[in-house]
Amino acid sequence: MRAAFHLPDFNGHYKLNLIFLTMLENCPEYFREGVEIASVYGSFPQAVWNGGRNIRGRYNDNAAKHIMNAFNSRGIPLRFTFTNPVLTKEHLSDPVCNHIMQMADNGLNEVIVNSPLLEDYIRNTYPNYKITSSTCRMITDIEKVKETMEKDYHILVLDYNLNNKFDLLQQIPHKERVEVLVNSCCNPGCTFRSEHYRLIGQDMIHYCRHMSVMPDVPFDIDSYTKTHEANSVTCQSGKRSVFDIFKLSTCVTPDAIWDKYIPMGFEQFKLEGRTSTRLYLTETYMQYMLKPECRDEARMMFMYNMERNGVFRFED
Repeated sequence: MRAAFHLPDFNGHYKLNLIFLTMLENCPEYFREGVEIASVYGSFPQAVWNGGRNIRGRYNDNAAKHIMNAFNSRGIPLRFTFTNPVLTKEHLSDPVCNHIMQMADNGLNEVIVNSPLLEDYIRNTYPNYKITSSTCRMITDIEKVKETMEKDYHILVLDYNLNNKFDLLQQIPHKERVEVLVNSCCNPGCTFRSEHYRLIGQDMIHYCRHMSVMPDVPFDIDSYTKTHEANSVTCQSGKRSVFDIFKLSTCVTPDAIWDKYIPMGFEQFKLEGRTSTRLYLTETYMQYMLKPECRDEARMMFMYNMERNGVFRFED
């Protein structure tokens, strides 16, 4: 039995994820059967190719190499969320993104793609990378899912709107290469999702451009939005708690992973939370990967070790 989890944010939640990996290594008896960490996904700052969530900050090469080595030395790949849907040809030569790709080109690290333009560029320029088809593509037609599964993708991240539709899930071939986004905070059938991804992509482009010419001047997102996006999307879904998400029809509960999905042949499970708080991620990890009878003890140990390492603070 295999339950391969993909965890959020190797950059912003770097220490949290390393502490969690250490607990998995040292206390395997706390964990549900078959739990392993298949990757940690995200992006370094100033990567214009990044999509799905806004990433702020300034790229630091020493920090990036340190983070990469910390995970790669444990055999865990970084998966770069290069899913910006509004890239143009000019963005392919972005120096930060190409430097990241060259630095991490060791045969272990991976890339999540959305834009066909960028996908072709990466396949031709960096052929050592395993390619994942992003959930940002929003493929909900089961025939298109089946068609995509026959293409040269290492993994396809399933659109969360297909979760719990078992008559359709049963039709998908190569289920071991399908990654199920189990805890999406988005509304089921959200009609603003495509526009939201577009706005985030535009924001990344303007932010990275700003940082390249005025790195010491704060980026005023409110001013930018008022100037460039009169019809910006306001989303409240990110305020949902772990337990609010359990109530959504698209949520895959921890028990369902072992009782339904794994017996069907699914092995890959994505946990959302790149921009979530540490407390939110702590409870998400406890709920999804720990045995129910071990959660309290594991949670206490985990938070104690985060506090010792300066990760956990009550104001989080």
